Amino acid sequence: MMEVEVGRHTVLLARSEGKYSAMGNQCTHYGAPLSKGVISGNTVRCPWHGACFNVHTGDLEEYPGMDGLPCHKVQTIQTDRQTDRQTDRLIFQKRIKSMGAAVPGVDHTILLLGGGAASLICAEVLRQEYFGGRIIMVTSDELLPYDKTRLSKVMNVESDTILLRRMEFYQKYDIEVWLRKEALSVDTDKKTVTFDDSSVQSYDQLLISTGCRAKGLNVPGMKLDNVKMLETPEDARQIHAACLGCNVVLVGTSFVGMEIASYLIDKASSITVIGSSELPYQNTLGREIGRATMMMLSEKNVKFHMNDIVTEIKGVDGKVKEVVLKSGKVIPADVLIVGIGNIFCTINHRFSACVSLLQYMRTNVPGVFCGGDLATFPLAMAKNQLVNIGHWQMAQAHGRIAALNMLDKQSELSSVPFYWTVLLGTTIRYAGYGEGYTEIVLKGKLEDKKFLAFYIKDNEVIAAAGLNYDPGVSAVAERLLTGKVITKEEAESDDLSWLQLS
Repeated sequence: MMEVEVGRHTVLLARSEGKYSAMGNQCTHYGAPLSKGVISGNTVRCPWHGACFNVHTGDLEEYPGMDGLPCHKVQTIQTDRQTDRQTDRLIFQKRIKSMGAAVPGVDHTILLLGGGAASLICAEVLRQEYFGGRIIMVTSDELLPYDKTRLSKVMNVESDTILLRRMEFYQKYDIEVWLRKEALSVDTDKKTVTFDDSSVQSYDQLLISTGCRAKGLNVPGMKLDNVKMLETPEDARQIHAACLGCNVVLVGTSFVGMEIASYLIDKASSITVIGSSELPYQNTLGREIGRATMMMLSEKNVKFHMNDIVTEIKGVDGKVKEVVLKSGKVIPADVLIVGIGNIFCTINHRFSACVSLLQYMRTNVPGVFCGGDLATFPLAMAKNQLVNIGHWQMAQAHGRIAALNMLDKQSELSSVPFYWTVLLGTTIRYAGYGEGYTEIVLKGKLEDKKFLAFYIKDNEVIAAAGLNYDPGVSAVAERLLTGKVITKEEAESDDLSWLQLS
């Protein structure tokens, strides 16, 4: 495949199985050049975040993108190839898949609890499959579904700029969205849901994807002013404003915590990170990458206190003043940000029990499906091991699989987990499921901030993480998707031509 210019726009020209095709070259997720990605069969995978598109139709085949790409006619003239399409058609870089709407007389209601990625994609796929019944999406949020991955990366973001769809979209395709409404209980015998305003809604099929909320510290002083947690765009803006020129203490060394620290480097007066482990990302990306991350942030004067925990938050006049650690250290603080993980947003006991047995995103309760952070599901690439993975792309995939199976179009989840984290303007990408890995094979050098890490278990690659090594992680994701084993020997080899590195 290659990028070609037509007028003032770029087109991806590809050849697959002897057939030429041309489509938009910018990924519909964040605009990455697909020509720098990985092509396998009829699929091109984005180098940045792993979204996949069919090169012949432009259809989206894997998230986190949401829309397809425009396709254009191709003429082959001797050895020259040119795109035969009016230039003004090329300005449309996204293409919403054909969708239906509600059909009068269809008495079937699908209720979607939660306003995140799983619910939105479920609603869209139902309409793409021309389901004609009623679709109701209910969320306690004040906003329409939005890109939550942006909150810790661009914290002064305006809510309107991260909406995934506008209200006009939901109205056009008859998707009802109820905002500021929380489900209190589910009666799976009567097939009803009771909400916090005492209203009751019946359903024929139900998707539970209510996600998580931030976990707080169980220590004195947690209620003081300027103790912040990140859950919403408004939280992000408040953190941004509160930290300007201030001494910031951040508790937690997971992805969100490290992204917030990175974001605040040129905004806060000082940043101190408290971590309960020895290194950041220790249980996810591993010690080597954790150490490199710590070095990158330390070079920007971020201070770390690891193997320590907060025991008390002290304040003056109702505001945070100091953070006391178990080690006895006392850290001055104008703002304390807590990013130590999440708590599932469960509804009632029966609901909590039904999310633990899943096949085709079905629960053990008839007519009830589950997706997103709450779901424990069989992961195909991990030999159908039951896993819980709270990634954006996986939640989207859950929504699609749930929708298809609601319509009795039996579909199994085959997606390979893919996520990313942004530090100091660079992105670490990760694909696969690395739990239980026993060693890492490293290409490149961590200190050069350019590397590809292969996670090995039983002499096979089960995951990969990369920084400035595109499209290496996408190539690994594609191999894992096909089921073709990547051996430890192959990972250690100097021949990395299969990665399609540019």
